[in-house]
Amino acid sequence: MLDNLLKGIFDSDFTTVIKLSDFLLCIGVSLALGLILAGSYMYKTRYTKSFAITLALLPAVVCVVIMMVNGNIGTGVAVAGAFGLVRFRSAPGTAKEICALFLAMGTGLIAGMGYLGFAFLFTVILSAVFLLYNRLRFGTKRNAAIYKTLSVTIPEDLDYSDMFEDIFTDYTSEYELEKVKTTNMGSMFRLTYQITLRDPKKEKEMIDKIRCRNGNLEITVSKQETAAAEL
Repeated sequence: MLDNLLKGIFDSDFTTVIKLSDFLLCIGVSLALGLILAGSYMYKTRYTKSFAITLALLPAVVCVVIMMVNGNIGTGVAVAGAFGLVRFRSAPGTAKEICALFLAMGTGLIAGMGYLGFAFLFTVILSAVFLLYNRLRFGTKRNAAIYKTLSVTIPEDLDYSDMFEDIFTDYTSEYELEKVKTTNMGSMFRLTYQITLRDPKKEKEMIDKIRCRNGNLEITVSKQETAAAEL
């Protein structure tokens, strides 16, 4: 009776039906591996609750999909298209998040094909490498404190082309005017520079000199953002 309930209405004598025990085993292993992946990602990493839950459940979802495809090429292509639509409907993430999602999908793919040992080995190795890279701060930008984004507001009657050139020459090794924007109904300019400080300890001294030059209008200094160009 149970076997009849688990059979598909389109199954034929040439279709291999997955046993209930195998189905439950693959899902259980996928859920356990998803928890391992989610735990390794959350270690010393900023994350949201929704992303952690997604990472924990994704291997099981992919595993079930692959088991249901069961060698059907047409169904496999349709599933790939569905995953593509989901990807483009979601908000873009960082390279690290996308990598974690690919790891979860790879784990679910291997488990769905029935290679539970390989899926476990793949998860353990990649999670260990993930933790190791986080521990070693692999890829962290060295001397990040010297790379800054500087925004300066000046009155419209000032020529901004070389207004701060002498200050930047003294306090930065590199500088570049990235953006000019009018503000306050066009009565002021907001200049955005990408700068590399010679000495981060002299940042305030540089800001004080710029304040004297721009009439004590708004100045903003922040770290350079690189997330938009990660991929």
